[in-house]
Amino acid sequence: MDGLKPDDPERIGRYRLLGRLGEGGMGRVYLARSDRGRTVAVKTVREELARMPDFRRRFAQEVKAAQRVGGEWTAPVLDADTEAATPWVATGYVAGPSLAEVVDRQYGPLPSPTLRVLAAGLARALQTIHGAGLVHRDLKPSNVLVTIDGPRVIDFGIARALDASTQSAEGLTKAGAVVGSPGFMSPEQVRGEKVSYASDVFCLGAVLAYAATGRMPFGTDEGGLHSLLFRIAAEEADLTGVPEPWQGVVSACLAKEPEKRPTPEELLTSIEDMAGEDGAPGGAWLPGEVLAELGRHAVQLLDSEDPEDRVPAGAASAAGFGPPPAAYGPATPPWQGPS
Repeated sequence: MDGLKPDDPERIGRYRLLGRLGEGGMGRVYLARSDRGRTVAVKTVREELARMPDFRRRFAQEVKAAQRVGGEWTAPVLDADTEAATPWVATGYVAGPSLAEVVDRQYGPLPSPTLRVLAAGLARALQTIHGAGLVHRDLKPSNVLVTIDGPRVIDFGIARALDASTQSAEGLTKAGAVVGSPGFMSPEQVRGEKVSYASDVFCLGAVLAYAATGRMPFGTDEGGLHSLLFRIAAEEADLTGVPEPWQGVVSACLAKEPEKRPTPEELLTSIEDMAGEDGAPGGAWLPGEVLAELGRHAVQLLDSEDPEDRVPAGAASAAGFGPPPAAYGPATPPWQGPS
């Protein structure tokens, strides 16, 4: 987590900001704490997107739908203001690294017992998300958070709001526009076609291949984005290094035709049938090195005290923390942008 910058607000709605968690195509993400002490992640929308009526309308629809998603395998949507000058959405904060961090920087390819819990958790998350009528559209390693008791999926449905800014009147993605994350997109996303729940299953297969090997199954975009997208749409995935028991499951998810991919329910059956083949022991599902990193995450969260408690009134810290301005009262809009 990075400290707040001078142009960051101190509060968004009823949440006091503690630091920056990241920034992406939608906007910035902050670690924040409610007035009642709950730790949340607050995602704000970029100014240029907030000026687009179609985006705002779709964003409001998707946030409303996402608030219906429950279950233990997702980060719940807790609050939002889609009418604010800068729209935002608050979700439960998951104190753990992303799958991308675990594989790229902390551990490397995951062992088969860990893959089994990861796959089952992601399948159950898709069951919950699809049950609310949502297609995730951007299931990728950075949208999967790793916790001591299983994976958590974040940002479900939000990519569809971005899709609204790149769609034609017929509901298809405009030529040249890419909505999703190259390397973890389905063939139908690459071709700009309408997507269904099966698109998320393809992305799940790509995530599992990456988790098992440390590589994206269709390679990177180093040779050009169009070459990568062509491989996704027309070529078979490179599953070299995927453990043999997992080859069939991953290959089925990566079928080019949506109707040939398994449903999340069918995936769970296949995963349960594999129990015992991977020699999975009881107890922790994560390697020791990753568990140690989770401990460090927990310590960092405990150290993220309310800025009001850490900085004397009237003082400003190097991280940009400070006491709340008096202007934030009940009649004040929930967003205070940079001055």
